[in-house]
Formats: sequence, structure tokens, C-alpha cells
Amino acid sequence: MRLTELEHYTRALLDTERFHDYCPNGLQIEGRPEVNKIITGVTASRALIEQAIAAGADAILVHHGYFWKSEDARIVGVKQARIKRLLEHGISLFGFHLPLDAHPTLGNNAQLGKRLDFALEGWAGEQNLIAHGSLTAPVALAQLEQRIAERLGRSPLVIGDGGRTIQRIAWCSGGAQAYFETASALGVDAYLTGEASEQN
Repeated sequence: MRLTELEHYTRALLDTERFHDYCPNGLQIEGRPEVNKIITGVTASRALIEQAIAAGADAILVHHGYFWKSEDARIVGVKQARIKRLLEHGISLFGFHLPLDAHPTLGNNAQLGKRLDFALEGWAGEQNLIAHGSLTAPVALAQLEQRIAERLGRSPLVIGDGGRTIQRIAWCSGGAQAYFETASALGVDAYLTGEASEQN
């Protein structure tokens, strides 16, 4: 496949134009014009780049790429070393942030809901990033905590009464603690997010 075809296909598939994001979505670093092997990962780390080189990949597709609005725009230090390796080996880098969170079937929120047996009923909030729905059967918060730990391989931070019954739930991957009030307005019993921090 031509690199340009892959770029057009992924941008259309993930509907990148509808998002206002903190980074460029799509092709971030251009490599060779033909793509036969793609490596995927969460972050464009040095370790992932080295794995892509070892595997003979032509492109890397990640959720967390480069060129974030809040980061230093200079290509120095760690960023320079990573980009240099990509350019030396002609490997393209694609980054998809919010479009990959919000895609209705392929996205992080949709896939998280499937893994946790949440019935997805709709989307809400800023740029429709919050998924909401219900559990197939009501469970105590402590049971939901156990399910999350078992299915995701890590124990969640739980704030609330472990005996409380949970039927309706909202969830948003990543740093979505700021959407708590929006989720609460949906009338859900629980809100699951990738990060939680103290709010003023």
C-alpha cells in the first residue's frame, strides 16, 4: 500500500477532521513511500521504535505520538533521538489521539466497554468523548472493582461505597477526570476514567 493511501484511509476511518486535539492526528513523520508492515503501540517510545526496526516495519501507528501543543517544539534530546531513528530507517509515524479514544467501534472507549461487558448506549460530553451505558446485571461497586482488576490486569483506584449497587455507568479513557460533572448529569451510578485527580 502507498503511504498516501494509508494516510487517507486512516484519517477517513477515524474521522480526524471533527476533533480539536492537543496534537496533529494522522501522519506525523514521513518515511518510505510503500507500506507493507505496520507496528502498533500506545506510545511512540524508543523501545517501540527499536521493535519496529527489528521487525522491518514500514510504519508505526500509536495513540500518543509527537508534537503536543504543550511540549517544547524544538527537536532535541529524547525527541531528537527517536525521530532520528525513524528517519534513518525510513519508518513513518502515525499518531491518533482523540479520534482513537472516540471511534464508536475501534476506539479505546468502545473496546474498554466490550472488555468490561458494558452495554454501550450512547456518547456525551465534549466532542462525544464520554461513553455511557449499563451493565448486563446490577453489581456492587466492590464487584465491579474486582471485574476491572481481573480484566485489565491492575487494581483501580475506587472512590465510593463498595456496597453501592451499580447498573448505569459512564466511562472515558485517558485523563478525563474533568468530565465528572458531565458524566454525573447522565444519571449514572459510576464513572470510570483513566486518571483521577483532586478537583478544586
